Amino acid sequence: MAGMYYEELEPGKVIEHAIRRTLTETDNVLFSAMTYNCAPLHIDAEYSKQSIFGQRLVNSMFLLGLVAGITVFETTLGTTLGNLGFEKITFPKPVFHGDTVRVRTEVLDRRLSKKRGDSGIVTFKHVALNQRDEVVCECTRVGLMLRREPAALEHAEA
Repeated sequence: MAGMYYEELEPGKVIEHAIRRTLTETDNVLFSAMTYNCAPLHIDAEYSKQSIFGQRLVNSMFLLGLVAGITVFETTLGTTLGNLGFEKITFPKPVFHGDTVRVRTEVLDRRLSKKRGDSGIVTFKHVALNQRDEVVCECTRVGLMLRREPAALEHAEA
């Protein structure tokens, strides 16, 4: 298992993820089509030439999914029971076809589950940067992570 257990995810831990990904026109158009996002800023080159960006933008929902996906192998692969949610999602700079994205994760917080003796709740901050080291996405994600040595709860809540 490549993912980390609850005990290994101490607040302050920083992970520079090995996977980098260059985003392509195909990525953007297929994702936009599959999700019925017909915003011309993603799929219409002529329209986008007249926008403030002068070209098509990579779909931000694709970028968010990619950011989460890049983090899986080194954080949660085989050691998570579920993603509990995302919050504080921002896209400070635009992403274009041909940009290469890398991700850094910081463990912000953790606590034992009140309902499950086999897991704890971990809060991650993911930061995606492009090839110019500009932040293109930031988000906070909460996951339910397996404990290496589960403990029975004496007073489990329903």
